[in-house]
Amino acid sequence: MNLEQKCQGVELLLTDVDGVLTDGGVILNNEGVESKQFHIRDGFGLRLWKQAGFKCGIVTGRNSQVVRLRAQELGIEIVRQGIQDKATVVEEILKQNNLQPAQLAYVGDDLIDLGTIRLAGLGIAVGDAVDEVKSAADYTTKALGGKGAIREVVELILKAKKVWNDIIQTY
Repeated sequence: MNLEQKCQGVELLLTDVDGVLTDGGVILNNEGVESKQFHIRDGFGLRLWKQAGFKCGIVTGRNSQVVRLRAQELGIEIVRQGIQDKATVVEEILKQNNLQPAQLAYVGDDLIDLGTIRLAGLGIAVGDAVDEVKSAADYTTKALGGKGAIREVVELILKAKKVWNDIIQTY
């Protein structure tokens, strides 16, 4: 199956956070308050994905209030934090949504994402992912993590599904 065919089957887009939705940097102030920087086009890309009628979610190894706030802002209902065995949790998410692995696109950047990238019908590595993740992925973005990689993924899949032009007509 080629890349376009894999994209056409995707109904659910799941992503890691640190290194994918962000550049991987974490800032802690003197009070221990964490902050992260998100790329606005990635957020808008997820809104476009939802506008097209598809589901998206976050599966991350860390727990962060910032992630909860960002997910709430974007209307992302599937949020799993503090997950070390991502593949098992993603299998549960697929069952809860009556989906098969072939209907899943997963975007990751580091070793903790390997099992889920292998499970997904469309496994995706961001441009600055570790070599092992890039090797396991079906697609590697040109954009780096936190620099528009998710937007690139959304456009890739929606174009393969032939709905991109319909979406942009609303703007």
